[in-house]
Amino acid sequence: MAGSIFKQELKQATGSSWEEWIGKLDRNVDKLWSHEQIKRHIVEEYEVTDDWGEWIAVMYEQLMGRNPVGMTKDAGVQIGVRRTIDVPKEMAWDFLTSPQGLSLWIGEAPNFRLQAGHEYESKEGIFGKITVAVPYHKLRMTWQRPEWDAPSRLQLYVTSTNAGRTTVAIHQEMLEDVYMREVMRRHWEEMLKRFKNHMETALERL
Repeated sequence: MAGSIFKQELKQATGSSWEEWIGKLDRNVDKLWSHEQIKRHIVEEYEVTDDWGEWIAVMYEQLMGRNPVGMTKDAGVQIGVRRTIDVPKEMAWDFLTSPQGLSLWIGEAPNFRLQAGHEYESKEGIFGKITVAVPYHKLRMTWQRPEWDAPSRLQLYVTSTNAGRTTVAIHQEMLEDVYMREVMRRHWEEMLKRFKNHMETALERL
C-alpha cells in the first residue's frame, strides 16, 4: 500500500494528503472504470500532472483490490531492468565493482568489499549487507536509502550472451510501494545508461 515517502511527496505536489485523495476518489470513481478512465479523471478533474495521475490511480486501484504491475506475493513490489552492451563480461564487472563504478549505484564507498557478510555504507548514505558474492557473475545484498523505513533486496547479474556481448541485469525487491518502484525504475535505467556510455568511451580509448 501507500508508503511514507509517497504520502509526503504527494502532499507536497498536490496539496492534498493521501487520505484526502481517497475521500475524493471514493465519492467520484466508478468501480467499473478502467485504469485509463481513473487516471484521466484524476488528471482532468484535479489538474495534476500526468505522472501524478498515474501514481494516484495505481495506488487507489490497490484499495479497490486490483493487483498492480510489479507486485508479487513473495517478493513484494519489485523492478527489473537490464542493458546489453558490446564489451567482455570481465570488463563490465571490473568497472561496476570499482570505485568509479560503485559511485553509479552505491556511492562513494572506499571500504566496499566483495564478500558475503560485508556491511557497507556510502558517504551518500546508502547502506546494506552483501549476502551473496560470485565474482564476474552476481551480487545479492540488502540496499537501503537513508530516508527509507526498511531495506530492499538488490541483485546484480553480469552474463555473457551468445553473440559475445554482456548483459547487466538489476533486480530489486521489497520496495515500499509502486510509487517507489517507478522511482527506482528510472534510477536504474539512468544508472545503466551512464554505465553503457562509460564502457563505450573506454573502448574507444583502447
